[in-house]
Amino acid sequence: MPPFTLPLATVASAALCIAAATGALPPTLAFVFKPLTTLLVIAWAFTRGAEVPAQRRRILIGLWLSLAGDVFLLWPKEGFLPGLVSFLLAHLAFIAAFSVPLRFGARPWVFVAYGAVALAILSQLWSGVPPGLRAPVVAYVVCLACMAAQAAAWWRSAPTSTPARCAAIGGALFMASDSLLAINKFASPLPLSALWILSTYWLAQLCIAASLPARGSVRA
Repeated sequence: MPPFTLPLATVASAALCIAAATGALPPTLAFVFKPLTTLLVIAWAFTRGAEVPAQRRRILIGLWLSLAGDVFLLWPKEGFLPGLVSFLLAHLAFIAAFSVPLRFGARPWVFVAYGAVALAILSQLWSGVPPGLRAPVVAYVVCLACMAAQAAAWWRSAPTSTPARCAAIGGALFMASDSLLAINKFASPLPLSALWILSTYWLAQLCIAASLPARGSVRA
């Protein structure tokens, strides 16, 4: 199989899901293409990272938990909390993966920077978060910011490493996607929200999968 077959299939599936979510196609197709897109990311990640088995295992766990979150969020109201928990656990798995090449918290200033961004976003949304969701939302934001910060710290420690760069970009895109989702849910509806939220989300997941070195490549 050519190396970019699965990423291209992921992009095609994501486009169909976004079209369904925005009304360009029947909305029920999202129930097919949303989980399928993440399954394609998982399939691509599965072909990578043989040289780093511990990191590969943790990223795959994170992607499977993300798939569970995707399925829960097909029902936005009833599935929001279990979806949030699934993605929180996914971020913990990604943190564990990105802590293989670099000790967690080894670049404290990166965590301070991401924490400041997360706090600024959360402060703007806080009044719209229902009281019953505030504790899980805060826990989620902390895990998300730590995941993105650890990925960025890995890149700072190995600036020529392609896997580290992919991880850092994936972490930043994940924060962007979830920030857009939170704004849309707790502040004010965004035009074409599904397009921006889902496109940044799956680009993030592809980048995280790409943080596993391709078979036969040299890990930096």
